[in-house]
Amino acid sequence: MRRSGRELLPALLFLLPFLAVLVVFFVYASARAVYFSFTDYDLFNAPAWVGLENYRALFRDDNFLYALRNSLVFAAVVTTVQTAGALVTASALNRRVRGMTFFRSAFYMPAVTSSVVITLIFLWLFQRLGGVNYLLTAVARNAPAIGAFVLITVIAQTLQVWGERRRWRGAAAGSKRAVAALDPALLVVSLLVAAGATTVLGLLGHLAPRGTEAIAINWLQTRQEVPAGAPFPLRAPLPLVAIMVQNAFTTIPTFMLMFLAALQDVPRSYYEAAALDGANAAQQFFHITIPSLQPVIFLVVSLGLIGTLQMFDQVAIFGSAVPLQSVITLAYFVYNRMFPGAQLPEVGFASAAAMFLAALTLAIVLLQRTVLRAEGDR
Repeated sequence: MRRSGRELLPALLFLLPFLAVLVVFFVYASARAVYFSFTDYDLFNAPAWVGLENYRALFRDDNFLYALRNSLVFAAVVTTVQTAGALVTASALNRRVRGMTFFRSAFYMPAVTSSVVITLIFLWLFQRLGGVNYLLTAVARNAPAIGAFVLITVIAQTLQVWGERRRWRGAAAGSKRAVAALDPALLVVSLLVAAGATTVLGLLGHLAPRGTEAIAINWLQTRQEVPAGAPFPLRAPLPLVAIMVQNAFTTIPTFMLMFLAALQDVPRSYYEAAALDGANAAQQFFHITIPSLQPVIFLVVSLGLIGTLQMFDQVAIFGSAVPLQSVITLAYFVYNRMFPGAQLPEVGFASAAAMFLAALTLAIVLLQRTVLRAEGDR
């Protein structure tokens, strides 16, 4: 007991700075926010107890309803995209190929770049005359050449795979080789053939660019929502879609790194045994990779939901460049009511919104934990 006490004291001293910060900026601040959520308080006058009035008033506020819809749609779409994108990217980069370190570093770069800088770049890209509309215009005008390139690639790949499978079909049992539909060596040949054929057809004038007008989608200064005919909870404003693209671009590399580290621990013998049993790449991915990564998938989805439900910085940077109701989220709603500029801050109302956001985040994370656990037990 005496020895344990001597060891406990230095540990507590080392933990004291962290515990002090935790108590002051989390425990005390959270308790004050819970109390203020039941009061009418503006930082200048004494708090007046109003009970549940602030919580009832939330659902009578149009901006709060827009913020709730935007946060839920943003969390659902971005979490799904970033989880799937990170898993696929990590699987593609989990190969022992010369130069793979460079590609891993290049894919991870958006995660270490300042989110403010990335947001400003995307703010320019989504302007009416920005890079996104320019690329869409280029694709529309060169649709014949792009379509011909894809079609010729598919035809060439199909013919090569069919020929290779036919050639190996008559080989001895020990020398047979499985030919995948997207065999890399055959795919390179197909792409080269398609590029050459498309170039020749273009020079002959069969694939001339179309005279399409320049696409000028108003991504930012609009209240337009997509899909237009969907119910209100399932629609997303175009400015919010632009933020979704930017957020997924910056978060996929971080989660990719987590999946990549987990993939390093999956024994190669699993894939070798599955290949011997005749499993193709897709079957190996769904029956070996995903079950082996179940704990990491839960971690990634949980972090993704927490991060997307509390998304704030992109909305704050977009600021007055877009209509508020098109991009407002619950986190920005709390900030906007707490620091409303020249008006008196609504501390009680903002605290109620913050408590609602915390409860919503906890409920969604617990729900997805239950769903993922049920899927893992099957």
